[in-house]
Amino acid sequence: MEGVGGGKRRGDDGAEAAPRWRFSRPSSQGGPLAAAGLTSIRAVLNRVNSSVDAAAAGGPRPVLRLGNGDPTASACYRTAPAAEDAVVDALRSGAHNGYSLTVGVLSARRAIAEYLSRDLPYELSANDIYLTSGCVQAIEVMISVLAQPGSNILLPKPGFPLYESRTTFSNLEVRHFDLIPERGWEVDLEGVQAIADENTAAIVVINPSNPCGSVYSYDHLAKIAETARKLGLLIIADEVYDHLAFGNNPFIPIGVFGKTVPVITLGSISKRWLVPGWRLGWIATCDPNGILKEAKVNQSIENYINISTDPATFVQGAIPQIIANTKEDYFNKILDQLRNAADLCYDKIKDIKGITCPHKPEGSMFVMVKLDLSYLDGFHDDMDFCCRLAKEESVIVLPGSALGLKNWVRITFAIDIPSLVDAFERIKSFCQRHGKLEN
Repeated sequence: MEGVGGGKRRGDDGAEAAPRWRFSRPSSQGGPLAAAGLTSIRAVLNRVNSSVDAAAAGGPRPVLRLGNGDPTASACYRTAPAAEDAVVDALRSGAHNGYSLTVGVLSARRAIAEYLSRDLPYELSANDIYLTSGCVQAIEVMISVLAQPGSNILLPKPGFPLYESRTTFSNLEVRHFDLIPERGWEVDLEGVQAIADENTAAIVVINPSNPCGSVYSYDHLAKIAETARKLGLLIIADEVYDHLAFGNNPFIPIGVFGKTVPVITLGSISKRWLVPGWRLGWIATCDPNGILKEAKVNQSIENYINISTDPATFVQGAIPQIIANTKEDYFNKILDQLRNAADLCYDKIKDIKGITCPHKPEGSMFVMVKLDLSYLDGFHDDMDFCCRLAKEESVIVLPGSALGLKNWVRITFAIDIPSLVDAFERIKSFCQRHGKLEN
């Protein structure tokens, strides 16, 4: 009898034939995993990076990477010394070398609950917090929990493509609502109501926004919450860039409206503390009315985490000290750097014919820029633009099609100012070189 590994078979001549393997073809060749993987930011940036001229990459001009959301390549974006000390202390204590509870170390969950409660009109407890391996795993958990047969989820366009990838992999239907650039990338609430139905499980709201750099006002967040309440939707609030707001609107967590509509907040220390490699995130159930508990959503989250991996225990153990000992001066310094970089970015874009920025970034580390292909000569689309910019100028930006918005690009401005100036000089030169001759 043949098993999974195939059994011995004999050919017509009696010789032993090759086994007939029973496992399916590798998923990299097709299926939902391939579709999900090929649309990820990493996959798209790998394609753009491969366009960098090999000779130029080793030349006097450095490759300037304005495509991803990791600012730590620049020395001016380094985590607080207090955070580093906290990790060292936790590691040397010897108290965090073993396994933790699957939901996370209690002291860390309690500290995060207190941290989030500072901005809420009610108190979270440690039981409302589930620790994850970065916000990426938090997204994975929530999409997996919601992926019931026939269900759909509402995602912003443009948005963070990992949501699209995870929903594709989980066979959960995606329906997109628009963010309106002329209104500071606000949610098209009429569009949300038009696409939601009785099978819609949740709406994802990313604030401060990756990729748009917007920060929503209290009034707009209130309208989102009321719309979700009317439709009976759970809100997944992606707030991984919490408090990275440096414009007119302060950061307000949508969990403020937890008494209006149940909110599940996803966050991490990756961005505010500038430690994406530490992989410490969380899921927080902002549910003072107990709606999620009654629907057993909390139990489903815990069930999934029970069969998943945990963040490193020594990083979990450091969380109370990280939160308690990081001074406001550190956060203010980072906000000043981001504000200055965003101002420079916006001003430089205004001076480049062929690209436009409809809304000055006020948060996160990104800005969305529209390509004017009627002026730029010979480009098929945003991917073509990005690949040729990488090849000719060694500047990496992310094609907007990876985010659901064709013929736009996302630019990361969280790099040192001299490199940012250099990058925009190269982009300007590139656009001038490829601009159509005017009569």
